[in-house]
Amino acid sequence: MGEFNFLKIIWFLLIGVLLIGYSILDGFDLGIGSIFPLIAKNDKEKMKIFRIIGPFWDGNEVWLLTGGGALFAAFPHAYATIFSGFYLAFMFVLFSLIFRAVSIEFWNNDEKRKKFWAWAFTFGSFLPSLLFGVAIGNCIIGIPLNERFDFIGNFFTLLRPYPIIIGILGFSIILLHGASYLILKTEKEIYERAYKISKNLWLIFIFVFILSLIATIIWVPENLSKIPAWIFSILIFILWIIYGISLNKKKDSHLFLLSSLIFISLWGIVGSVQFPYLVKAINNPLFSLTIYNASSSPLTLKVMLLIAIIGMPFVIAYTIYVYKIFKGRV
Repeated sequence: MGEFNFLKIIWFLLIGVLLIGYSILDGFDLGIGSIFPLIAKNDKEKMKIFRIIGPFWDGNEVWLLTGGGALFAAFPHAYATIFSGFYLAFMFVLFSLIFRAVSIEFWNNDEKRKKFWAWAFTFGSFLPSLLFGVAIGNCIIGIPLNERFDFIGNFFTLLRPYPIIIGILGFSIILLHGASYLILKTEKEIYERAYKISKNLWLIFIFVFILSLIATIIWVPENLSKIPAWIFSILIFILWIIYGISLNKKKDSHLFLLSSLIFISLWGIVGSVQFPYLVKAINNPLFSLTIYNASSSPLTLKVMLLIAIIGMPFVIAYTIYVYKIFKGRV
């Protein structure tokens, strides 16, 4: 393996790490927002929820921006294909995230329209939670590309059964992750509601996960030969069982860790079935984007790696520091 190819593999893994970081950190507040109407029944409880995510939500989204920037720098052809092909879907995500951020501020200040802004917060959390998974599902099953790596489908091409199932799978773990964080951070009525919702989401997740395995057998059976993906799948079942035991024993501090590990394992499956592909061409494998035909120059990968080595420890240290400052129940 040459140095150039080694750098490409390193950047494939680093982008995966950034996406995992975003999923775990922003996943819990997207999940909380999506179950917001079921958790918070009055203005006092809604204020508590906003206090829980307030110190973190905007910093958590930085991981998404960093992941997108890393994809642009390391694999610009894949970045161009993904962001142009999924343009309309990403616009929905962008405006949802903007509306979500605005709704938090307006809920506190616009007394006449509090209900509207509360629902805006929920919708702005729900839509990205679903569409992120749909995008991943499309990358796994493949999208129609031409010889210039341009997307030649339309918006409805992205809404095929398999990507939707993967989107629902991602949405289910985001909901479970959010409920797990609420169990860790709340007391009394909100805690009890989050606990009950977690029991239901625990069952829903494994049902959708099994459904996604069946869908994989039907639509992308070639992925069944990927041994690491099976290892991560078995790990998910083990973690799911441990989560259920911890839930019954009310080991609150374990639940968020376990949902985070399930999230990491799901990304492990994605990385296992994708490597070395970034975007598969469903119409012609020769048009697929891989880490080998979509990367930047060796110099760019080296410089970016140096920046990542210097910068990432600061980002991780800051994240740990912030969560340490605001630890404890609200």
